[in-house]
Amino acid sequence: MKTAFAELESFIRDQMRMSHIYQPVMLLELLTSKGSASVNQIAKALLSYDASQIEYYEQITKNMVGKVLTKNRQITEREADGFRLKNFETLNSNEVSALAALCQTKIDEYVGKRGEAIWAHRRKSSGYVPGTARYEILKRAKFRCELCGISADEKALEVDHILPRNLGGSDEEHNLQALCYSCNATKRDRDDTDFRGMSSAYAGRSEGCAFCELPSERMIAENELALAFRDGFPVTEHHTLIIPKRHVSDYFDLFQPERNAMQALMEQQRALILQSDPWVTAFNVGINAGADAGQTIFHCHMHLIPRRKGDVEEPRGGVRGVIPAKQKY
Repeated sequence: MKTAFAELESFIRDQMRMSHIYQPVMLLELLTSKGSASVNQIAKALLSYDASQIEYYEQITKNMVGKVLTKNRQITEREADGFRLKNFETLNSNEVSALAALCQTKIDEYVGKRGEAIWAHRRKSSGYVPGTARYEILKRAKFRCELCGISADEKALEVDHILPRNLGGSDEEHNLQALCYSCNATKRDRDDTDFRGMSSAYAGRSEGCAFCELPSERMIAENELALAFRDGFPVTEHHTLIIPKRHVSDYFDLFQPERNAMQALMEQQRALILQSDPWVTAFNVGINAGADAGQTIFHCHMHLIPRRKGDVEEPRGGVRGVIPAKQKY
């Protein structure tokens, strides 16, 4: 029977499969804390290795607190890659201790008065996004920032509400996106888009539009911003159309949450078709955007067309067949 040491040594040396540093950091904290540590302790240990968080607070130091104390108050001054306290050399040890104690008192008083609100700048949404939803959003983004593309290994990613909660945005997955903390902060501070009318814009419908007035019995699935139904003139069996609920003619005029919602329905319907029809082996996905591209109903719609082996003699080229002479190459 293996000893505890032998079992742990074997696991750490030969069996540990790592996608990040988390496992050895947690074990190291437990080993150095006499075998037991709180979640808070382990989180702090992980944080100590997270260079992206240090980078975040480097920006806070240079552009906020450092600027206030140096330029505005002239208490500190820049020194190489850091700051120095003016006239520090004139202070004796007792004065340094007294000033340090006063700083700690100010910290304690502020924390006591404001509580967790002092870290609101690090919480980009006004409420909790469950861990499962967070994981799904990060997975959908391939663990990269959906704005700049940086990997989660290089910068911490945050789940951002595209349309903020306080402006009516929901916690549905189509309204969430993965942003690194830098892009999230930039979006918050510099994006001057006026979202105030966006919530009502989603309710836009057009009288006489076949899709805006689609009978409810034709719908096979829906979410907050999009719905799916079978094409009235199907190319193949289970040919499905996915549309935004809002009346918008062109795919390129969709709001990002609508694109997310349509994508979610498309993936859902693809899975259901594959489950129900074992003969389906492939799909064509397409959007006609404009009359010259073949659009006849000017309410944006996405085609999900199931394909089966042998359904045409030569499928090569797929959607290139919109111009027949160009399909084969």
